[in-house]
Amino acid sequence: MAAGTDFVDAVAGFATGVVVLTVRDGRDDHGTTVTSFMSVSLEPPMVLAGVSSSSYLAEVLGRRDRWAATVLSSGQRALAGRFAAAGRPGARILLASEPHHRGPVSGALIPENGLAALECENRRTIEAGDHTLFVAEVLGADYIARDRRPLIRVNRRYLGQ
Repeated sequence: MAAGTDFVDAVAGFATGVVVLTVRDGRDDHGTTVTSFMSVSLEPPMVLAGVSSSSYLAEVLGRRDRWAATVLSSGQRALAGRFAAAGRPGARILLASEPHHRGPVSGALIPENGLAALECENRRTIEAGDHTLFVAEVLGADYIARDRRPLIRVNRRYLGQ
């Protein structure tokens, strides 16, 4: 099946969690919302994140090995939208009105009030069509909040709350 409307419609019906990836690049902080995120190994703990190859974030992740992945909670729909917007400013501006902190392992900005935040280090990069897949070892869980509900994306809409 060629990449076209049928394919986009087919995968839009696949419900996914919503994750904000953040990375520190020198003095700047960058981030984006992704729904291409999954665990791939328990030993060692590893995850995979897919990022558009043409994005600046893919370029930064290609030269900065450590980054953070925050699994968003249902109350963070607006935050997901801000990190997904085209032409968005840096992560510090996007998080200015949100509780956040800097991860001690990755140095990346981590939004608080999510379900979990993982600090990761790239182990492998794979070019896959128009996306780059970053396979990373999880160096630590910055926090885990089991009492919150997840933000879910399905059929091009966020579900939650």
